[in-house]
Amino acid sequence: TPMSSQSITPSPKKSQATSPKQRQNQNLSKHKRHPPKEDWESIYRLVEELRADRTAPVDTDGSEALPQRDLGPQVYRFQVLIALMLSSQTKDAVVGDAMRQLQQHGLTVSNILGNTSFDQLNQLIGKVGFHNTKAKNIFKVAEILHTNYGEDIPPTAQEMIDQLPGVGPKMAYIVENVAWGRQTGIGVDTHMHRMFNQLQWVNSKQPEQTRLQLESWLPPHYWPTVNLLWVGLGQEVQQYPEKLLRKALDCSQPRQALKLLKRLGMDYTKVAAKMEWTSQLQNILEKDG
Repeated sequence: TPMSSQSITPSPKKSQATSPKQRQNQNLSKHKRHPPKEDWESIYRLVEELRADRTAPVDTDGSEALPQRDLGPQVYRFQVLIALMLSSQTKDAVVGDAMRQLQQHGLTVSNILGNTSFDQLNQLIGKVGFHNTKAKNIFKVAEILHTNYGEDIPPTAQEMIDQLPGVGPKMAYIVENVAWGRQTGIGVDTHMHRMFNQLQWVNSKQPEQTRLQLESWLPPHYWPTVNLLWVGLGQEVQQYPEKLLRKALDCSQPRQALKLLKRLGMDYTKVAAKMEWTSQLQNILEKDG
């Protein structure tokens, strides 16, 4: 289920004693981390190269790709929010199908409130995880947007977390980035949480801790791209290892790319054997080897 805002708020006793700003500062200092000792920027650039083709599921069926731009910025922002609400514990391809069904039906605040029954909405999103709960939350959110925001979405991530049911930090920061072009935080999903721990760029048990640690050292100019870039890489590591290995063998720094794939848990020797690329792999490994 979506992360609730409770995951970043302290116990009530504490919250009475401190302001939200103070709590945020306490949170940040508790999770402060130095940048990795290794040359992390060269790894980041390598990931940008491996992801330049933009062919991961998130690139075609993620919250940046799915919303309709031709119905005006307000509808676009609403659809960004809905795409993220549907995405929790659901594969991007399934979210993409559900979004296209909704768009065909008419995915605007007024159409959801005025011309859509609960059963109809539930059926349209029936293949996504926890669709009952998500359908209820979409109706509540549409109501709140209609009543309080003139059918637009809240202007900040914090307001989304505070005001909208079913919207936690991960979603809110991505919506803020995609819909408003602002970044007050980083949306961290399970792929990013896993990979940044594998690289030892963070040391965390939960995605929310990963977010706070990452925000403490990753320069803000990386924040707009970090989610899309690394989520796509994580999807390719797990779902398309052959495609990713091919890109690694063909990139400008194949040895470094192989090292990176190994750190991210790929047995590239096995994948290369399956694809009959073993001799090419050996050549790269023996070079300067």
